[in-house]
Amino acid sequence: MPASDLTSEQSLRLECSSNLFFSLGLVFFLASLHVSEAGWKAGAAKVEITPEHPVRLSGYGSRTQAHEGVEMPIFAKALALTWAEESPVVMLTVDNCGVPAALRREVLERVNQAGWKLADARFSLHSSHTHCAPALPGLLTFLFGQPMTAEEESAVQQYGAFLVAKMTDVVVTALNRQSPAAVAWGQGKVGFAMNRRLPTEAGFINAPNFNGPVDHALPVLRVRSPAGDLKAVLTSYACHCTTLSLNKIHPDWAGWAQRELEFRYPGAVALTAIGCGADQNPYPRRELEHAKLHGCSLAAEAARVIASELKPVVGPVACATQEVMLPYDTLPNEADWQTRAQDKNPSTARHARHFLSLMQRGEKPPVALPYAVQTWVFGQGLLMINLPGEVVVDYGLRFKREFDAKRTWVNAYTNDVPCYIPSQRVWQEGGYEAAGAMVYYGRPTRFATGIEDIIARAVSSLVPAAFRVSSN
Repeated sequence: MPASDLTSEQSLRLECSSNLFFSLGLVFFLASLHVSEAGWKAGAAKVEITPEHPVRLSGYGSRTQAHEGVEMPIFAKALALTWAEESPVVMLTVDNCGVPAALRREVLERVNQAGWKLADARFSLHSSHTHCAPALPGLLTFLFGQPMTAEEESAVQQYGAFLVAKMTDVVVTALNRQSPAAVAWGQGKVGFAMNRRLPTEAGFINAPNFNGPVDHALPVLRVRSPAGDLKAVLTSYACHCTTLSLNKIHPDWAGWAQRELEFRYPGAVALTAIGCGADQNPYPRRELEHAKLHGCSLAAEAARVIASELKPVVGPVACATQEVMLPYDTLPNEADWQTRAQDKNPSTARHARHFLSLMQRGEKPPVALPYAVQTWVFGQGLLMINLPGEVVVDYGLRFKREFDAKRTWVNAYTNDVPCYIPSQRVWQEGGYEAAGAMVYYGRPTRFATGIEDIIARAVSSLVPAAFRVSSN
């Protein structure tokens, strides 16, 4: 290794670690010597997805030009697991604000064209929701007050095609790399997420709410070789990746967590999913050091969990999806759209002009949003619930009350990011997550009351009775 590289790694080690961290790694190594082969085959892979051309970034509507450089590279990563003679399941994580369902479908089609028969229910795509990654076709279509130029649109389409190819390659590579493995899981706790819906006399604003609900659980999936080497680790945390707002490429705290874990465990692939954190922000925020701080704190806790005695995960793996329709509230009429088209917020005005034009052409706005929940049940030991969209924390907390919290793992931002998904509480309170953000996602209006129960019923219909908490 060149001296310059060694110096860089030593610097990173000093910035992110402590003597306790090294001790935990040693404990993990000693404990791993006796890991026996289980009924799993596992393969993991990673690929860099940093754009190779100028492109607008998603996440913040205030940006007016292409990204201004790369502060830290971004990646797509895949973990393939096969139990006994079953079909594989694949988890794909992507450093992006949100990968739309259309791009996910294209990846799945290409994977199967490559010779794999991967069922839709057995494929999960998790967006990290970093706000410092390229815009994608079909995501946050009204984020910017002014439409992108033809050249900018072309750059977004170009990156979308590039990303689909990279995601396909990394999934196929992970599937082809499968070899015997042992899988286990446990939970830790990290405290940098804080509720961001602060009640004021003027309504709810985006600011720290020390009394708001949070979910600080850190589920960790550990995948090791029969010899005890760490092959992959998947973590999930209910928090926005909004530490940073710079106009440069950066995976935010999720990317730092992965970088630190992969540095600590050479050869391993670290994947990060996001839980129900749509109303949670990382604090402190806005500085590069803050992203590093949060990522390293998560990695340190993940390493502690990795080194502990975890619960073995076994098959079979029962995967299911159910699509429901989430109805919108009363749709605006033509006069409403005409008024909104004069709004001072350029995104609101642009959004209104779009629907006004649609109505004037005789077309009708959609009355509901298709929404597909997904569940993976690993034997009797682990229930994984995957929800699309920017899901608020109430959902994760609810499902861990209704189902055994010690065996339940809830992900959001999975398989699609169509908009915010408010709980009934948030819907009644109002504010950005309940209504305001629908403009940027191009939805005609807020949801109707009651969507939380629609989603909860769909999830409940897919969960085996063995995971339910008795009401007695």
